[in-house]
Amino acid sequence: MIRLENIDKKYISADRSVHVINNVSHEIPEGSFFTLLGPSGCGKTTTLRVISGLEKYDSGRVWFGSHLISDPEKGIFLPTSKRDIGMVFQSYAIWPHMNVYDNVAYPLKIKNKSLSKEEINTKVKNILDLVGLSALINSRSTALSGGQQQRVALARALVAEPEVLLLDEPLSNLDALLREKMRSELMLLQRKIKVTSIYVTHDRAEALSMSDYIAVMNAGKIEMVGTPKEVYECPKTEFVAEFLGQCNYIEGKVKEIDGQSKVIVETNFGVIKVRMPETPSLNDKVRILVRPGDLVVKNDTNDIGLSIPIRFQNVMYFGEHIEADAISNDLNLRYKSNKFDAVENKNCILSLRSNENWAFNTGVRHAS
Repeated sequence: MIRLENIDKKYISADRSVHVINNVSHEIPEGSFFTLLGPSGCGKTTTLRVISGLEKYDSGRVWFGSHLISDPEKGIFLPTSKRDIGMVFQSYAIWPHMNVYDNVAYPLKIKNKSLSKEEINTKVKNILDLVGLSALINSRSTALSGGQQQRVALARALVAEPEVLLLDEPLSNLDALLREKMRSELMLLQRKIKVTSIYVTHDRAEALSMSDYIAVMNAGKIEMVGTPKEVYECPKTEFVAEFLGQCNYIEGKVKEIDGQSKVIVETNFGVIKVRMPETPSLNDKVRILVRPGDLVVKNDTNDIGLSIPIRFQNVMYFGEHIEADAISNDLNLRYKSNKFDAVENKNCILSLRSNENWAFNTGVRHAS
């Protein structure tokens, strides 16, 4: 288990101060695939570098299990070389003067000088077999494709069987097709070896598809931690909702309350049941979160739920699905469907796929 306690770091220059990590605390479960997700500059890579020991910070503590490995206020700092970690960087950092075998064997020769040549050979061959590179063991690293170089970097990080695997946007330099393939391979490998993995990315598809848990960061803080399903379907803030995917919002007013499990909201398109991060008050103004895929064409006008009269415009074909703007007076909703049922300039009624949706309190109360 990795534990961060009140990690704080500022970059201070002559003209400004940037709070790059702002009092971050969290426990990362042992054996989990944990992703730090957020936009550029949010502090996710700096947090990873703090865990690795590549970045000093101002205050707070980092624990590996029961071992305190850094605490600036107590003068405790375990160097990167002595932390039981493997790292995979965005640029792979493959040494061009070494072949595949030598790249992967290097950590074993540096960290454990007691290993015999036969033991090193066995460990290198086993890990290359695990990442599917056995046939390229003697190949020049500069002759490898991007995906192969990424596998070499991964093998090198894992060959010494580290306690923690740190990955800093390792797939961002690959093309889209190879990125999808490597995403699947990396996830399956981590599940197989069960090493605690901390993954940094700004790509929501990577985070949602690979992670056991996602920490969404913004301006140096963790806005929310949860499973992929939790952060996508029940985001604590609108920032989390919007970073995880396209959002539509429908305004409404709280009409009835029975705890968080039953909040009835009245809108211009009907009455709907919602769940919320916090229990609201009667007559509070709320914004109902509607993902593009939550909208459906309503075939029966007697169906329960919202009835939103719209006209489709800007219908776009994406192969596996279509997207379109659904215009209703001043409301512009993004619509997404794999039924290919949006037709340019067609009038129809939309409703919601579920009769229970997520909503945010705006902090404004309607006049009763």
